[in-house]
Amino acid sequence: MESSPKDLNHVGIVGLGLIGGSLGLDLQSLGCRVYGLTHRESTAQRAKERGLAQVASTDPNILLNCSVVILALPLSQLVKPSKELINILPANAIITDVGSVKAPITKVWNKIHPLFVPSHPMAGTSNAGIEAGERNLFKNRPWVTTPSKETNQTALSTIHELAHLLGSQLVSVDAEMHDQAVALISHLPIFISAALLKTVGEGQPPSLLELAKTVASSGFADTTRIGAGNPNLGVDLAKYNHEALVQALSSYCLSIRELKSLIENNQWDQLQSTLKESKLSRSDFLE
Repeated sequence: MESSPKDLNHVGIVGLGLIGGSLGLDLQSLGCRVYGLTHRESTAQRAKERGLAQVASTDPNILLNCSVVILALPLSQLVKPSKELINILPANAIITDVGSVKAPITKVWNKIHPLFVPSHPMAGTSNAGIEAGERNLFKNRPWVTTPSKETNQTALSTIHELAHLLGSQLVSVDAEMHDQAVALISHLPIFISAALLKTVGEGQPPSLLELAKTVASSGFADTTRIGAGNPNLGVDLAKYNHEALVQALSSYCLSIRELKSLIENNQWDQLQSTLKESKLSRSDFLE
């Protein structure tokens, strides 16, 4: 890591779940010394066994010599941070987060720490917890920063360099626009998936439900994967990205009604045209 800033020599990570653990693995491979702070001693021990950090502990003093600290915590703990969390962060360290909703986090943390940089690596899997971290999770994936007028430019450059070293594709946008975009492409799919599972699993005759379970295959698995994720995360997304998510859900409901109308009225040519447009538009999002 000879060409990287000295700020990245000692990196603290608060929370070693999927994102925090993956960061720990990748940063160590880049030559960083990683300090992982966990809530439970058993989690710290398992983090050591998995090699997620050179130092893993429940003792916040491990962060004292860190020049960068990454907050890999649930949204609720980022939007409403505890005094204990605030007090353990070094005053001279660059602080960043990995939360998937940026406007409320930015508003809160701009008042807490002068070197805070709001960020969001757009990467993940269906796994969670101390066992979930994996290598190269961020490679070729977007890493979004949402700087405001209060954001320290030197700190911002360091986080940009961090994303670059991890092989991420850097994107820098306004926090509100970020939240609107992720509501459409990240948060909305969770609730669409949940609604599909609810539709299939409730109010169906037992014999039909058993048959559906028997014949369910990859298409159903792909469509519903994220609907089977962490319920606490889903609630936090709805709570802290409320307005953008409601707008996205309203647009989706309109699309569903339009498709329903085409089918009800046997408008097959228009339905085919709509489905063709959908097929072509997918490539704009996923190459």
